Amino acid sequence: MVTRRITYRLYPTASQEQPLYDWRRLHVYLYNSALADRRDSYQREGVSIDYFDQQNRLPAFKETWTEYKKLGSHALQATLKRVDFAYQRFFAGKGGYPKFKSIRHYSGWSYPCKAGWKALTDGDNGYLDISNLGKIRMRGQARQWGTPTTCTILNRHGKWYASITVTCEVVRETGDGAIGLDFGVTHAVAMSDGTIIEAPKFLAKAAKEIKKANKAKRRKQVPNRKKKIKASKRWKKAQNKVSQLTRKVSRKRDDWMHKVSSNIVRSNSLIATEKLTIKNMTRKAKKGSKRKAQKTGLNRNMLDVGIGMLKSAIQYKVTEADGEYIEIPTQKVKPSQTCPNCGDRQKKELSERVHTCLQCGYTADRDVAAAQVMLNWVLYDSTVFGTSIVKRGGLSSTASPAYCGGMQQLGSKKRKKHSLLDGNLETPSSRSRVG
Repeated sequence: MVTRRITYRLYPTASQEQPLYDWRRLHVYLYNSALADRRDSYQREGVSIDYFDQQNRLPAFKETWTEYKKLGSHALQATLKRVDFAYQRFFAGKGGYPKFKSIRHYSGWSYPCKAGWKALTDGDNGYLDISNLGKIRMRGQARQWGTPTTCTILNRHGKWYASITVTCEVVRETGDGAIGLDFGVTHAVAMSDGTIIEAPKFLAKAAKEIKKANKAKRRKQVPNRKKKIKASKRWKKAQNKVSQLTRKVSRKRDDWMHKVSSNIVRSNSLIATEKLTIKNMTRKAKKGSKRKAQKTGLNRNMLDVGIGMLKSAIQYKVTEADGEYIEIPTQKVKPSQTCPNCGDRQKKELSERVHTCLQCGYTADRDVAAAQVMLNWVLYDSTVFGTSIVKRGGLSSTASPAYCGGMQQLGSKKRKKHSLLDGNLETPSSRSRVG
């Protein structure tokens, strides 16, 4: 059983939408008050307050602020847990000191268990029944439905969503093929079988329209909180236009990424690719660099492809199908410099897009050749699985194993020894010494 998250679009009625906004505002008030309680108690009295102290105060808190009774005790506890988690990250050195949140930066609240809500669906559309609010129509389709466990209500750009986690048995089909993958900017994916998937360049195609919308926004009154200047209605309208364009690019990239990853996993149960650190590869150019503009463009193109997202999708999908996903050490193997036919290494410039081996004369696209090198290393290098995959399933990892080196012979000897003593053909599970 695995846990999967499914997001549905909610369509509340006019009478349901206003309570949703009110509940969201109450949750952010609770978050800020819990944060202030922790901070003031420590600064004024030197007393540290934890999650359980604040949780025990909830009943008395709801008697004073009766409007919180409709929200449900488990949802309020989840909001207090958010505060506790923020402090845990701060003490662990993973984040800064927790700050108060405005309602603009507080998207919603969570139901950490099955209490307070119920999903009336089998995975395809349906209704979300929330206590003290009623049934809300929702649309969406789950690839795999199971037992709902938690629910998070979100408000994004004026639209409501329900993010539901379910425990389910994932079923994903795959073939028995093996393939190597090389990721890049010009070719989004180059495969060892010669297939090349070009970069979609969603952001580049929409850049002209986004630039035009940003230019129109700059002519409107810009908000400034320090100077207490509010944004004009035209600025807000222009900002919504820019947000719509960027969200459309993001949705296109997600759709493309899932389709490509599913097609690859559908035919291959063994996938070999390079180990990449996208965060380091997309860092800004150093101060004073003469190639700052080129580096900025390269970073933009890499992020437009979404290499990190694509690799993650391929990895979890092939793992769901009980396949193998292997990332090879590029510094050791050097796939771009190695010939997949003879193994000879030759340094290449980035401008050389065709691999031509001077030793054996093998010619192929540079990225395709690199993918072939990765696949060859996984199939024939004995350091990946302890033995090469092409030799797996044989009687032993050695050609003529001696008694001390063959694990099958050793296990056979132990079974014979125990069968003579107690007549049992199975190897005893205990480690008791016999003889």
